[in-house]
Amino acid sequence: MSGLGLLTLGACASSAKPTPGAVAPVQTTGPAADYPVVIGDPFTIDGTTYTPVDTMNYDRVGYATADRGSVGVTGSHRTLPLPSYVEVTALDTGRTILVRLERRGPMTNDRLLGLSDAALAQLGVGEGAPIRMRRVNPPEEHRAELRAGREAPPRMETPQGLLEVLKRRLPEQGSAPLADPRQSEVSGTAPSAEAIARLDPNEEAAVEPKPEEPEEQPAPPPSEGPGGPELADAFEGGPARAPLMVPVAEEGKFVVQLGAFSVRANAEKLARDVQGSITTSGSLAIVRVGPFATRGQAEEALAKLRARGYSDALIRTLD
Repeated sequence: MSGLGLLTLGACASSAKPTPGAVAPVQTTGPAADYPVVIGDPFTIDGTTYTPVDTMNYDRVGYATADRGSVGVTGSHRTLPLPSYVEVTALDTGRTILVRLERRGPMTNDRLLGLSDAALAQLGVGEGAPIRMRRVNPPEEHRAELRAGREAPPRMETPQGLLEVLKRRLPEQGSAPLADPRQSEVSGTAPSAEAIARLDPNEEAAVEPKPEEPEEQPAPPPSEGPGGPELADAFEGGPARAPLMVPVAEEGKFVVQLGAFSVRANAEKLARDVQGSITTSGSLAIVRVGPFATRGQAEEALAKLRARGYSDALIRTLD
């Protein structure tokens, strides 16, 4: 069992005294190798208490540290379940890789994520590098590569415009959240009635609210200017002219998904803001933009949405 097991706290120069969990022995094939998932008890590092929790929409910027002696493209984190999978982006280059979290750490409050030597090499960064870390649900074939100690295929590089936005969110030390805090409350396990009641449907759903236009300002007439043709008014009450100006195709195969909401009013507000549409999956209302005829058009829309602060946006392929 390489790179897994209980964290040996005696080797850490810290006052941390966590109760770490051991990851189950890795099987050679199949998704069952990622179970059982270990969460563990709260622990304290230099006066700061960390409570492990199964947060689905985890998205933060911070700094990486070297997790020496660990094998494979793996990482250590203080609160996410073990194992889980995250995309890690180097904010200096935009390079993005997939990492399997297998250990508790880093045992210092000024670092967000510990990375093995192999992960640091694939990402092309060193100690203290600024990063973005986002929890994802990768395909099984990519999970299998990481479980076997190999690299998963590189992810799509982050556009320069979004990197500049993310860098502005970096604190001088420690880390800062990017995801809409309401999403973490309604993702993963079913939310309680009290959690749902606390959600304000009139609250802005974006991470970075954009300035509102004057109410009496008329919408510009439709045109096919340099920004591209007007998007269809996909959601009733949406703006007359689409904010992204990326052409959609009725028969397109690609969409940009912005989030899934238990409170439909939140989904409707977001759909109006981005000229999106809503689909329903069980009790969740899912907001999407598109469809787009090519993946390139979807990536263009994704970059514009992320630059506007919708950091959870991702591309989906329609069946």
